[in-house]
Amino acid sequence: MLLELAIGDAYGAGFEYVSKRVLERNDLSGYLQHPRYSTRPGQYTDDTQMSIAIAEAIVADDRWTPLHLANRFVEVFHRDPREGYASRFYAFLQQTQTGEEFLANIQPNSDKSGAAMRAGSVGIFATVEEVLERASIQAQVTHNTPAGISAAQASALMTHYFLYDLGVKSALGKFLDSHVPGYQWNEPWQGEVGAQGWMSVRAAVTAVLRHTSLSAILQDCVRFGGDVDTVATIALAAGSCSQEVTQDLPQHLVDGLENETYGRDYLCDLDVKLLDKVQR
Repeated sequence: MLLELAIGDAYGAGFEYVSKRVLERNDLSGYLQHPRYSTRPGQYTDDTQMSIAIAEAIVADDRWTPLHLANRFVEVFHRDPREGYASRFYAFLQQTQTGEEFLANIQPNSDKSGAAMRAGSVGIFATVEEVLERASIQAQVTHNTPAGISAAQASALMTHYFLYDLGVKSALGKFLDSHVPGYQWNEPWQGEVGAQGWMSVRAAVTAVLRHTSLSAILQDCVRFGGDVDTVATIALAAGSCSQEVTQDLPQHLVDGLENETYGRDYLCDLDVKLLDKVQR
C-alpha cells in the first residue's frame, strides 16, 4: 500500500496543475521534473510523508488521540524536511517542535485534501465503524470541517473495502455512498481536480472503478489534471489492495522512487508491518 501510494505521489508530483502540453507526457516512461517546483523526479511529497506518520502510529499502537497524531506529524517532518506541503503549513511545521504546540496553534478549518491523502492506511482497522471513527479523529487535527472529515473517511474506506473483501470493485462507489453520504462517490468525475479533498477522492474512485491495472489507474489519475498527485496517492493506496487490480506498476518507477532513509526500502518494511495488522 505505502510503496504504491508513494509511487503515485511521486509520479503525480511532476504533473500537478501543469499545462495540457505537459500532461501529454503522461506515458509512465519515467518521473517528470515539474516545470515550476523543485521536487526532484522520483521524490515523494507531503502526501506520502503524512501517510507514513499515520502508518507509524498504527504499527506502534499509539493511542489514537489528536495529541499523539500531532506528535507524529511533527516528528516525520523534522526528521526529513521536504517541500510539497502548502507554503503556510510548511512554515507552520518549521516553527512547531511538539504536538502540544501543533494543537495550540493550528487552525483546523480546511476542507482541502490533506486529511484524505494520508488516510489510506486507516482502512487497516477491522470494522467500518472503527475506520470511520479513526479517520475522523485524524482528520480533525488539521481538517475539522464536514467536507474534510468526509473525504478522509471515504479515502480510508476505499482501502478497507478491498482489504476486507467487502464486495466487488464495481460496487465500491455505492459502498462509499452508503457510509459517507452526500458526495456522489459513484458518479464519474470529469474535468480538472480542484483542491477540495472530496474532489480528489471522487476522481480516485472514478479511476479505480474504470480500470483493472495499477498502471492504467495511475495514468488516468494524472490525465484529469489539477491536484493529480493526491488523486494518484489515494487511488493507488486503494488499488494496491484490490484482488481485481493487476499490480503492474513499471519496474523503472519502483526503482526510480527515492531510496534514502525514509524512501523505498523503508516504505516496503513499514508496509509489511502495517499489513500484518489486517485482521484476517
